[in-house]
Amino acid sequence: MADKPELRAFTVNQYGKGADRSTRWTEIGAAWRTQKGHLRIQLEAVPVNGQIILLPPKGEGDEPNDESAGDVSDPSGAEAE
Repeated sequence: MADKPELRAFTVNQYGKGADRSTRWTEIGAAWRTQKGHLRIQLEAVPVNGQIILLPPKGEGDEPNDESAGDVSDPSGAEAE
């Protein structure tokens, strides 16, 4: 296993509606590629919404933005309150 992870694991929470909508990204873990090509994911927290987004590291201190996630809506189709 390499020291640096291949991917970073995030959970994304969106609050509010319309112009008051805000998004919070929380890094919850990382993923490394095994010798057989599988991903080994180590989580420091489990997201309440059950969604994990894996993104490659951008650089030291870089954080993902809203465009990184694409559609991070609830797959059940429920609206945020």
